[in-house]
Amino acid sequence: MVRQNEDKMTNWPQISVDVEGGYSLCFGCGQDNPIGLKLSFQWDGETARAEFTPTEFYQGWPGLVHGGIIICMLDEAMAYAALFEGMNCVTAKMQVKLSRPASIDEPLVITSSVAKKTRKLVETRAAVSLKDGTPVAEGKATQFVVNSPDREDKSKAMPGSNTKAVIWDMDGVIADTAPYHLQAWQEVFSKRGVRFTEEDFRESFGLRNDTIVSDVLGEETSQEEMNAVASEKEESFRWRIRRDLKPLPGVIKLMKSLTEGGFSMALASSAPMENIRLLTEGLGIAKFFQCIISEKDVTEGKPSPQGFLLAAQKLGVEPKNCIVIEDAVAGVAAAKRAGMHCLAVTNTHPKTSLTEADLIVNSLRAVTVNDLEGLLNS
Repeated sequence: MVRQNEDKMTNWPQISVDVEGGYSLCFGCGQDNPIGLKLSFQWDGETARAEFTPTEFYQGWPGLVHGGIIICMLDEAMAYAALFEGMNCVTAKMQVKLSRPASIDEPLVITSSVAKKTRKLVETRAAVSLKDGTPVAEGKATQFVVNSPDREDKSKAMPGSNTKAVIWDMDGVIADTAPYHLQAWQEVFSKRGVRFTEEDFRESFGLRNDTIVSDVLGEETSQEEMNAVASEKEESFRWRIRRDLKPLPGVIKLMKSLTEGGFSMALASSAPMENIRLLTEGLGIAKFFQCIISEKDVTEGKPSPQGFLLAAQKLGVEPKNCIVIEDAVAGVAAAKRAGMHCLAVTNTHPKTSLTEADLIVNSLRAVTVNDLEGLLNS
C-alpha cells in the first residue's frame, strides 16, 4: 500500500517547511493563535495524546462541534505522530469516519500513532473520543515527508525542542505527593497485616512499585499479587491527591522560563501513566513536555539510568546536554549514571543524602535559567 502510494506521488512538488520559524500561530497547536485550538500533545513513545474542550466558537449546528473542527483535530494529531517520530510531513490523503456528534463544552481526547513509514510517505491513524472512551471519530492519512532529519537533527522536528534539555522527576519535585503515597501504601499493606513506617517509605520513595512490594512482602510474592497491590495502592493515591493537587513552589515559573530559554523538557517518572496524567493535566503543565516516560516504558527502575536515557533519546538531545531535576537518592544516582547533570531539591531527602548532585537547593523558587545554563557549562 505505502509503496504504491509512493509511486503515485512522485510528481508532488518539492516542499520544504520552516521548522526554525516555530509553530506558535498554527491553527491546531499554536499557543499564540487567539482563534486556534491550542492543542498540546504528549508522547509516550508510541502514541501522541491531547485533550481539548471545544467552546461555542467551534460549533456548527447549535451546541454541536463543527465536523471540520473534528477533522482538524485528527489531522493535527496525525501530523504530531509523525513529528514525534522525527518527520515533517504534509497530508496527502485523509479518510475520516464520524461515529457520533460531539457537544460543545464536552472534553475530548485525541490520540494518534504511526502505522507505516517509508522514506517518502507515512501512514498514520488517529481517533477522537469522549473521556469515557466513547468513539467520536477516527481517521487515517497518508502523509508526504517534506524533510526527514537525520539523527543529529531529529530534535528540530519537534516543537519547542533544542540541543539542551531538562528532564523532570515528578513525585517530590513537581508536587508534594509523598504524604499521599505514604497513606496509600500504609492502607494496602495494613490490609495484608504488614506495618509500613515512615522510615520504610523514605527509603523506598522513588523506586518502582514492584520493587517496593517485593521488598515489603517478600521476594516470593507472586507477580499477580504484586500487580494487585500496586493497582490498589495507585487507585488510593489518586483518590487522595485529587482533592489537594498543587505544584511545589517555583515549579511553574521555572518551566515557563526554561521554555522561553530554548530548553526541551521531558518528564521521566517511575509512576503509572494514570498518575502522570492526573498531575500534568490537573496542574496545567502537560504543554511543557515534549515527551513523557512512565513505568511501562522501562524495565529497570532507578538508580538505573534507563528512563533518563530514553527521555534524552526521544528528545534528540545528548545526555551531556541534559539536566535532571530530582529529589530522591536513587534518582540522583540514575542521573549521574546516565552522564547527565543533576539539580537536586531537598523536598524529600536532606542535603547530606544528595551530595552526588551537581547543585542542591532547598526550593526551586530561586532557581533560574542562568543557574541551569551554568551547570551545562561547568
